[in-house]
Order: sequence, then C-alpha cells, then structure tokens
Amino acid sequence: MRLDKWLWAARFFKTRSLSVDEIGKGHVELNGQAAKPSREVRVGDRITLRHGPVVRSIVVQALSEQRGSASAAQLLFEETPESIERRSQQALARRLNAEPSLTIEQGRPTKRDRRQLVDWNRWSASAEPD
Repeated sequence: MRLDKWLWAARFFKTRSLSVDEIGKGHVELNGQAAKPSREVRVGDRITLRHGPVVRSIVVQALSEQRGSASAAQLLFEETPESIERRSQQALARRLNAEPSLTIEQGRPTKRDRRQLVDWNRWSASAEPD
C-alpha cells in the first residue's frame, strides 16, 4: 500500500494531496529514511511524522485501502511510548512558558498617551525667534 494513501486512511492528513505535500517537504520518514509518496508500507514499519513542533513515532499495525472512522483509524497504528512521553513533555513546556505577548504591560498607547509622550509643546508657537 502507498504511504500517502495509508497516512490519509489513518487520518493523519485530511486529504491525500496534503499527505503528499508533507512527504515532499521531508516531514515524514519511513524506517528512518526519507520517504516518497509511492513508497510501500507494510505492517511493522516505523513512521516518523512531524506536525510543526510535534514529532510522532508510530508503528504500522494494519493496512486499510479506505478511510474509515476515527476509531477504526486508531487500530491502524500504535504510537511508541518514547513518542508519547516526548509529546507530553513538549505540551507541558508549552503550557509553562509565558506567552511573549503577555509581557507587554500596557499595549498600544492611546491618543492621549501619545500626546503626553511628546517632549515639545506644539501649541506654544511664538512670533519672535528664540
């Protein structure tokens, strides 16, 4: 069975074209090697997927030619314990790290604040030069 079709059937990607794109970008490895969309998948193969910062390692348990329900898709693969532990640590780190936008105390100054920030007094125009 083709790798792109299996990834689609296992519900890792919404469409086959999305799975082909991600494989082409190098975000999918099969048994530790760079993969092509047409690469054959067999039971027992190890697939490494990268979705943004999250890296998942899974082992193929079954093959399916068609896309089924989510519960049926979960029977097609098993995630390795190391991968589950790594994902939980990354999720915890994201939760504990402060959001960069929260460090801004006031946000954008209002029109009144901008007027007060100006060092010179623009309304004191005099007819005589200084």
